[in-house]
Amino acid sequence: MQYRLIILTAVITALLSASCSGGDEYRRITGFAQGGSFHIIYSSPEGRPEPSDEDSITALVSRRLRDIDFSVSGYNRGSLLSRWNRGEECVPDRYFLELYGMSRKLWEETGGLFDVSGGPLFDFWGFGFKSVEKMDSLRNSARTAVIVDSLKEFVGMDLIRLENGRLVKKDPRVRLNFNAIAQGYTCDIVADLLDSLGVRNYLVEVGMEIVCKGLNAYGKEWSIGIDAPVDGSQTAGENIQKIVYLTDCGITTSGNYRKFYIIDGKKYAHSINPVTGYPVQQDLLSATVICSDTVRGGALSDAYATYCMVAGKEKAAELISSRPDLRGYLIYDGGITDLLKD
Repeated sequence: MQYRLIILTAVITALLSASCSGGDEYRRITGFAQGGSFHIIYSSPEGRPEPSDEDSITALVSRRLRDIDFSVSGYNRGSLLSRWNRGEECVPDRYFLELYGMSRKLWEETGGLFDVSGGPLFDFWGFGFKSVEKMDSLRNSARTAVIVDSLKEFVGMDLIRLENGRLVKKDPRVRLNFNAIAQGYTCDIVADLLDSLGVRNYLVEVGMEIVCKGLNAYGKEWSIGIDAPVDGSQTAGENIQKIVYLTDCGITTSGNYRKFYIIDGKKYAHSINPVTGYPVQQDLLSATVICSDTVRGGALSDAYATYCMVAGKEKAAELISSRPDLRGYLIYDGGITDLLKD
């Protein structure tokens, strides 16, 4: 059976080169983390002595990224998350507990449409941590409904409780997958580090999720491009549809045109509805969410962008319009809903 799988974690690209060429006081750190790349641009720390040299900030960032990877990455077999999913005895650290707490609140707020306990469903549909080598026509067979219903029995944040600093499962088959919030959260954690060092201007991008603060090297807000949703496009930034100018916020785009596969001529996108157990089938192609929360704007923009893709354009627009801390840009088949509130 032939199928096609295209993976890219998000669809926002920062115009990084333009932002760091205007002054020597702006520096850049790049590397790889959580299965993708990261880019950080920052101005020299103010109000306190900078660590001995630039490498010290690089080392601190690398250490923070490593700590998060060994905490909540499902691709790291030795992480706390992977061990917890396997049923091993482990004590969650502060990153794990904070992500769990945020995710639990978002699950309640969205009526279950944002659900990090949907790991078994994500795995079944080929968008989780398991290999997709065995994907076949099963997803189109009459057995699918029976399998999905069985998986839903151990999906739901009410199947997990916090007890004496540990997360306890009501069913050993419960598995968490933080992919819909972890990279935005990682941007927040790196931003926390830069704040603690006295850095007042920065852009942190991890896996194309972004948190920015202050101004770029030209003294202007950070310029960030939103891609047009072109099916199969693999290069972020090659089809920029909209450029936004931002500061003091997190921004994430979620879309169904880069991460999908096709079986028997039917497209299966990575946005899974945890309530129904099935990939969503709707005309919303991408959702960009900007969150001005000064503490966890990256994590929240990441999570709400995922929610929008699951809920659809009407509910997405309703949520964004009702929240003063949110802005959005929704691209759907046949139109655009601009909620940037310029």
